[in-house]
Amino acid sequence: MSSEVEKPVDTVKFKPAEDSWSLSYVTGDLFSCPEDEALAHCISEDCRMGAGIAVMFKKKFQGVEELKEQKKLTGQCAVLRRDKRFVYYLITKKKAREKPTYGSLKQSLEDMKSHCEKNGVTRISMPRIGCGLDGLQWPRVSDILKQVFKRTDISITVYSLPERAETTVMRENKRKRPM
Repeated sequence: MSSEVEKPVDTVKFKPAEDSWSLSYVTGDLFSCPEDEALAHCISEDCRMGAGIAVMFKKKFQGVEELKEQKKLTGQCAVLRRDKRFVYYLITKKKAREKPTYGSLKQSLEDMKSHCEKNGVTRISMPRIGCGLDGLQWPRVSDILKQVFKRTDISITVYSLPERAETTVMRENKRKRPM
């Protein structure tokens, strides 16, 4: 017999998996996040990226033809590898002029989560996905993020521009959009 005293199972504390994920918020420039963090944003199947933050992703990471070659459909996630990070393109609608649904957003997030788990990605930075020009409501989107990522070890940081800058960007985008 061993002289060690065994602890009853109920006194051992286990950290549930759903406590290891996190959702945090930062006011600032999304592209100032650490260079080894993955980035994510929403686009259409046609990969136009002609308005909103998508324009900045297109300029910064290029790769439109590489994205098109992946032939991803609504509800899936296209991926570019850039230096130390993955850049996720959540396909939430067929055409750029259309609006996404909460269902298509959730499906594309599930696809991104699968890629993250297979590739060891534990940190993702993103804007308030689907809530700018696409018109989804952040409380519902953040609930979807919780549903999709709660049993993972993936931390998500959501970047928002300072309110004044955000209003200016929205006005400029409205002026650029054809009626």
